[in-house]
Amino acid sequence: MWGYVETKDDLIISTVRQFQQVATKYARIEELPIQVEEGTEITTREAHTIEAVGSQKQMSVTDVANTFGITKSAASQMVSKLCDKGFLEKRQAPHSNKEFQLTLTQLGHKAFDAHRHFHGADKEALIEKLRGYSLSQIATISVLLEAIGEVMDKRLSR
Repeated sequence: MWGYVETKDDLIISTVRQFQQVATKYARIEELPIQVEEGTEITTREAHTIEAVGSQKQMSVTDVANTFGITKSAASQMVSKLCDKGFLEKRQAPHSNKEFQLTLTQLGHKAFDAHRHFHGADKEALIEKLRGYSLSQIATISVLLEAIGEVMDKRLSR
């Protein structure tokens, strides 16, 4: 890649192009099915919501929205879908008449475990690869992702 870079702007454009390619692959991965049990599948996107709920002691729809950087309406739709499919339960939060407490059902726990198994090796491989980078390289990646996130947040708020 670097052999073709002539200027700083060329490198920036090349980096943005690489990010777009990674984002496209990530979007495809988000739609891949994960088998929970015979005849029951979820998308990776659904599994991420299940994982978030399963990893927290208390989680509301608002917490789901904040965790994934999506609107409360989108989070509510995902939660309702997962409740309808039997993965999540919504209960009235003891501290609020407007909030619901989310918990995993027995099927939700199976999905949680299936997702961990499905993506666990990939996540560990990425973490191991990043351990080979210097602290300053990791910091640069973090700053780059923060900048990309800010641009995306602006776009989504329009």
